[in-house]
Amino acid sequence: MTYVVSDTSILIDLERGGLMRPCLQLPFGFAVPDKLYNDELADYRGPEWLECGLQIIELDSGEVSLAQQVLNERRKLSVVDAYAYSLASNRQWMLLSGDGELRDLADQNNVTCNGVLWVTDEIFTAEIMNNEELASALEAIGKHPRCRLPKLEIKTRLERYRDTTA
Repeated sequence: MTYVVSDTSILIDLERGGLMRPCLQLPFGFAVPDKLYNDELADYRGPEWLECGLQIIELDSGEVSLAQQVLNERRKLSVVDAYAYSLASNRQWMLLSGDGELRDLADQNNVTCNGVLWVTDEIFTAEIMNNEELASALEAIGKHPRCRLPKLEIKTRLERYRDTTA
């Protein structure tokens, strides 16, 4: 099974669109580092994520060391972002992130990194939701004041998701 490691921003965006359950129906193992879960999710819908299938992974000592090295080199990254990167990098899993600094680090080190739009495309391809529901979910994400997704990419996907002839 292919695993993906998510940062917090992706999970928040997916929640905003009501895509928690559809996301975890995809044929991937979705995971977060234990520190990320404990610090940022445990008291904020974390149990619901776990119930849907999100996995918590404890980093080994080498992964913790790599996370510390990343933090020393990339001061803009948070501890939980460094943990997510280290887990994905060391285990050769995909990283899901909306953070530019984290995506840049992944790109520089050949760690596959995708974001919310990749997840919505995967849900679309797998036909987990009907197209109109998926389009509405993406609209909800895009309309949030803290949305950082490219507007043109959102528009393109909304058109594709709503095109019933495709």
